[in-house]
Amino acid sequence: MAAEQVLATVNFYPNRNPRLRFFALWYFTILLILWTIAGHLILGFEQSYAHPLVGVAAACAAQFLLEWVDAWAKGRRPRFLGGTANLLNFLPPAIIGGLACAMLIYPNARLTPVIFAAVLSIASKVILRAPIGNGQTQHIFNPSNIGITITLLAMPSVGLAPPYQFTENVTGAWPWIIPGLILFTGAIMHGKFTGRLPLVLAWLTGFVAQGLARAEIFGIPWRVPFVPMTSAAFVLFTLYMIPDPATTPIAPRRQVLFGFSIAAIYGVLLVLHVVYGLFIALASVSASRGIVLYLNAAWKSWRAQAPAAASVAAAG
Repeated sequence: MAAEQVLATVNFYPNRNPRLRFFALWYFTILLILWTIAGHLILGFEQSYAHPLVGVAAACAAQFLLEWVDAWAKGRRPRFLGGTANLLNFLPPAIIGGLACAMLIYPNARLTPVIFAAVLSIASKVILRAPIGNGQTQHIFNPSNIGITITLLAMPSVGLAPPYQFTENVTGAWPWIIPGLILFTGAIMHGKFTGRLPLVLAWLTGFVAQGLARAEIFGIPWRVPFVPMTSAAFVLFTLYMIPDPATTPIAPRRQVLFGFSIAAIYGVLLVLHVVYGLFIALASVSASRGIVLYLNAAWKSWRAQAPAAASVAAAG
C-alpha cells in the first residue's frame, strides 16, 4: 500500500500515533503466533499443521505482490524496501490474516479454502476502500472477517472451526483460565493502545440485550442465549476481530453505535436461522459504514462545489 494509505490507517489510532499502530500490530501478531503454536501442540486445534503455514505464505505472497504492483503503478518505492525495519513492519498484517483464516475455518484436509480466504483478506484491503477525507482512503472491512465470511458463503463444504478446539485438551480450571487470558490481554491492548474499549463494551451490552429480548419473545430460558459468551472463540472474536482499529470509528459515540449495530444484526440473523451470524453481522455493519463514508464524502464535495456553481450561474 502507498505511504498515504499508511497515514490514513494512523488516523484511526488515539492521537494519530503511529507507534500505537505498530505496537498493536506486533502485540496481536505475537499473541496469534503463540496461540497457534499452543493450539496445535496443546489445546486441540482440529486443522493440520500445514494450514497455518499455507495461510501465512498465501497472505504474505498476496501482500508483497499487491504492494509491488501499487508501487510500480504510482512510481514509488515499495514499503518493504529500505531496510530490515521496513521489511519486518510490513509483515504483521499478512501474518495476522493468514493465521486467523487458518485458525477459524475448517476445510477438512483441503488447503485451497485457507489460501482463498487468506488472499481475499489481503486483497480486500486494496480493493474495498472508502474515502475518509483529505484525499485519503481506508479499507472498510476487517480483512480476516471478510475473507472468512466470503469463503464460508462461497464454499458450502467449508465450515467454521468448532469452538471447543480452543480448550479441547485441557482440564480443571484451564477452560476458564484460557478465555480469561484472552480477555486480559485484549483489554490491555484496547485500553492502552487502540482506544476501542467503548466499542467492545457496546457490543457486549448489545449482545446481552438481544439475548434477553429473544428469551422473552420466544419463551426460552434466559441463560440459553448467553452460552456462546462462555467460549474462548467468542472472547477471541469480541476482542480481536470486532474492534479492529483500522476499520472501526475512533469517536466513542460512533464506536457505541457500531457495537450495538453488530449485536442487533446478529440477533436478527439468529432469529432468521442464518448461520455464521457473528461474521456476517460484522461484515454487514462494516459495509454500511463504508457506504456512509462514501455518502459523506459526496455530500462534502457537493457543498464545496455548490457556491462556485452558483457564482458561475449568477455571472452567466
